Amino acid sequence: MNEHPITLHVMDDLRRSRLTVFFRYLLYIPHGIWLEVWGIAVFVVAVLNWLVALVIGRPAAPFQRFNAAYLRYWTTVYAFLMLVANPFPGFTGEPGSYPVELSVPTTPEKQSRLKTFFRIFLALPTLVVLYVVLIPAMLICYPLLSFSWWAALITGRMPRGFRDLGANAIRYAAQVAGYALLVTGTYPNSSPYVGMALGEPVVAAVPVAPAMEAPPAAAEPTAPEAPEAPSEK
Repeated sequence: MNEHPITLHVMDDLRRSRLTVFFRYLLYIPHGIWLEVWGIAVFVVAVLNWLVALVIGRPAAPFQRFNAAYLRYWTTVYAFLMLVANPFPGFTGEPGSYPVELSVPTTPEKQSRLKTFFRIFLALPTLVVLYVVLIPAMLICYPLLSFSWWAALITGRMPRGFRDLGANAIRYAAQVAGYALLVTGTYPNSSPYVGMALGEPVVAAVPVAPAMEAPPAAAEPTAPEAPEAPSEK
């Protein structure tokens, strides 16, 4: 089972630039500042969205798109910081712009007003699970003098197990945030097999011209049979 409205797609070949790995935390700083500024706006929108959902039974479409874009951007930033991906991310969270991409519903869905009213309390258990998922990922995948940092710096590659552990932590954190922000009414799933799609970049195959069939070999001429010698009577 891999179905969840919020799904993390990882199309990463595990190669890492040693130079950007070494300076990864410094490169994160401008994104960290922008995340804080955007996060303030998200908090205000979340409160307004909660009130709208209580009245009409679903989030407002502009608020839905705003929060979805924030979640996509947050995902790319932390994928970069935790060495789950290699490229320096953009600042807008555009779909299809990063090898680690969060699929988030942008069309509001109808949600129970009762569950919406108690959403913050319903989300509390997921925060406990989130810390359980995040702690090993932070210890192994956080770039400052961690196992993955040294491995990527020395070998130029990210060990797949470390990459997948960090990706799962990001995936679950995004599902928790999406549930709390009313982006989806589906409860987060702590299983790494739900809402996760791991793979490698798809490289277009070079078309190969079909091999020319060799013409059928000409039949070798057969020597005429020698006439039979007349039999003596």
